[in-house]
Amino acid sequence: MTTRIALIGATGRMGMRIDALAHADAEATIALRLGRSAVCAPAPEPGAIDVVVDFSSESGTRAAMQLAQGTGAALLVGTTGLSAEILQELTSLARRQAVLIAPNTSLGVAVTRKLARLAAELLGPAGWSVDIVESHHDRKKDAPSGTALALAGALDAGGMAVPGDRIHAIRAGDTIGEHEIRFAGPSERIHLMHQAVSRDLFAAGALRAAKWLHGRPAGSYTMDELLG
Repeated sequence: MTTRIALIGATGRMGMRIDALAHADAEATIALRLGRSAVCAPAPEPGAIDVVVDFSSESGTRAAMQLAQGTGAALLVGTTGLSAEILQELTSLARRQAVLIAPNTSLGVAVTRKLARLAAELLGPAGWSVDIVESHHDRKKDAPSGTALALAGALDAGGMAVPGDRIHAIRAGDTIGEHEIRFAGPSERIHLMHQAVSRDLFAAGALRAAKWLHGRPAGSYTMDELLG
């Protein structure tokens, strides 16, 4: 089964890598390419698109939602730094269609979140503290990153709350993405770290997630569910 994808943000760094990898993927095809503003006229017919993949901006995400609604397609949102208002709109959309919000489409980051929650469950009662340190290139606008916030959410679910002042964001050079969780306890330390060395890992993860999302019933999904 081939997954037909509408790619929002096709001219951006992530969009171009998703497009390139899709050319070599027999199970996915980019049926529609739109820029960050995602102006689409005329709109595709209902059923012409299976999944809308969005790596753009808040305005692009709104356009992606409209496109998903108009075609009946599932929606994968990789755009970060979204407002509370649009996140609420995505929650509402998920009552009618499949929606996957993925601040990071890396399989390794999904595993890191699971490890973070497990560590929090085991260490929380023992008087440990936790910090998150994340680094990205100097053009990234949102700080802390969506991935750092997702890691904080996993820690909180495990019983270790992370105050805002314990999430440290660095914006420098051409760093693709690094996230480190630092646990500090009496006389010992534990560090969990994920480093991205190529944007291709995110692009490959986005394609994998889009194919997985194709045909799913309405609901809110996360990358964690791809792990089984």
